[in-house]
Amino acid sequence: MEPKHHHDLSLSDVHESIDTTIPQPSSWRRVFAFFGPAYLISVGYMDPGNWATDLQGGSQFGYKLIWVLLMSNLMALLLQSLSVRLGVVRGRDLAQANRETYPTVINYILYVLAEVAIAACDLAEVLGMAIGLQLLTGIPLLWGVLITVTDTFLLLFLQRLGMRRMEGFIISLIFLIGISFFIELFLAKDRISYGEIASGFIPNIPNNTALYIAIGIIGATVMPHNLYLHSALVQTRKFNRDAKGIKKALRLNFWDSTIALNLAFLVNVAILILAAAVFHSSGRHNVAEIKEAHHLLDQLLGTKIAPILFAVALIAAGQSSTVTGTLAGQVVMEGYLHLRINPWMRRLLTRVIAIIPAVIVILVYGENDVDNLLVFSQVILSLQLSFAIIPLIHFVSDKKTMGSFAIGPVTKIISWAVSLVLAYLNIRMVAVAAYDYFTVTGNLFWKIVILFFGLAFIALLLIAFAYPLFKRMGRTISMRLHHEASNLHTLTIPKYEKIAIAFDFSEKDKALLSHAIGQGNTGSSYILIHVVESVAAKLYRKQSDDMETQKDKEQLEFYSKELNDRGFKAEARLGYGNRIREIVRLVKESNADMLIIGGHRHKGIKDWFYGETINSVRHELNIPVLVVNVK
Repeated sequence: MEPKHHHDLSLSDVHESIDTTIPQPSSWRRVFAFFGPAYLISVGYMDPGNWATDLQGGSQFGYKLIWVLLMSNLMALLLQSLSVRLGVVRGRDLAQANRETYPTVINYILYVLAEVAIAACDLAEVLGMAIGLQLLTGIPLLWGVLITVTDTFLLLFLQRLGMRRMEGFIISLIFLIGISFFIELFLAKDRISYGEIASGFIPNIPNNTALYIAIGIIGATVMPHNLYLHSALVQTRKFNRDAKGIKKALRLNFWDSTIALNLAFLVNVAILILAAAVFHSSGRHNVAEIKEAHHLLDQLLGTKIAPILFAVALIAAGQSSTVTGTLAGQVVMEGYLHLRINPWMRRLLTRVIAIIPAVIVILVYGENDVDNLLVFSQVILSLQLSFAIIPLIHFVSDKKTMGSFAIGPVTKIISWAVSLVLAYLNIRMVAVAAYDYFTVTGNLFWKIVILFFGLAFIALLLIAFAYPLFKRMGRTISMRLHHEASNLHTLTIPKYEKIAIAFDFSEKDKALLSHAIGQGNTGSSYILIHVVESVAAKLYRKQSDDMETQKDKEQLEFYSKELNDRGFKAEARLGYGNRIREIVRLVKESNADMLIIGGHRHKGIKDWFYGETINSVRHELNIPVLVVNVK
């Protein structure tokens, strides 16, 4: 039976699907019931985009930028804890909270920006997966990019298994990544300088190039779609919504985030240390490409295991991140638009959008510019970040909606400081890029375009910050999709005069007739419908006279005669060819005011083979459709 979806709930198909209130045999089992969401988030902090910035930082500056990774991790932990607080206390994800607060036009802009960020993130996963497949198997990069389309079916499979198993799958991939780099570091142990690692935690920016890489590390680490997703994932846990239950949920989710994000931090540190120990110490200070790093591991460590582990970990990072990216897309679309589409369609759409620029770059510029595209995807992510952080801080600071669980003054100051730093870095990045372009080109049109979007970027930042402060002056949009309950004194009981019945000539026929008669009254008439789907019927329609057409006509007329003999008014109507089109046509032509149709009870892949008749038919009709599910 299909689950019932409530579109006003975040991730409605798995909302509160894990019940933490059920008594457990041990306290550890009760604690672990809350653990899981942060691990889905943590994979975004170790995706292929992070690899590119970590490799650059380690190869060019050794261990000196480890402190940037630590600072980024602390920022991420703070922001993810705010996201958790919003989801646990208010029962809203970030997209839903934005929709309740900002005007419609601003919400549409924020939605588009969030979708762009998700597509940019998915672009990094596509490239990472493709590069990993190429390094492992030697296939052309373009083929690797196209192969990544198939993970759409993996996500469909995982979602059918349930939230807990999906989390288990992601955790196993994280474990694979961690083990791979632990072995890599063990192979490079003689090259590692532990004293320099310790000094790397002291803040130090050697030059402007190091500053640029540091900005890239921060942009690759703190990603906007994770803030949307985390506020939704924590709502998959059902807990007691009293003050004690909320405090417990916040505490356990904080530990979940702390453990998961610190594991991601260790993976990033491992990548940077590996680059510093193997490349920087060998005088290879310009290793900026993932493929170059893979090939050099073999030469410098003298073992075939290291590059294989590197490629396997890269594939695992790309695959795990792509699952969470799709979930984030679902959260954003449902929260902003109240629009829900099939997960596989959502995944396929996101993946195709990500594949197009990758394919174009490979075809036009070749494989050598792929790493530049990878870095560009991280810049896009960085530019979207402030539009997620600023509203989030507003929401968790609001005592009217958060009550006693609103963040305190110290947390608020630190949060705004982090937001200010990130906004400054983004504005500076845009300004430097625009200045460089203005100094080398005389094209007035593109100068105007860049200036317009630059000013629009700053204006939107100001609106995102200022509008919630004047929330009372704006309109508040309720997330409730249903009308308020009212008395039932004015109910009108319908009487169906013409009831259409769509037969498939199976064991369901009697059940369909029984339900149809149950819906009718003494004056009702029944339209008996069957669609002939033989080759002749599809080609010649009414002119067909093959064996199947003859037999179907005889059986339908037999049902009609049986009903008429019993005192019912019945009429047989035969259709030809396309089942959906013909059922709709015959129902409309007969002016039926109700349709009875049998449910085949198949789903998933079978729907692709047999078709989804019921969904397609009901969307074409504006009358009640009764689906009879019988075994």
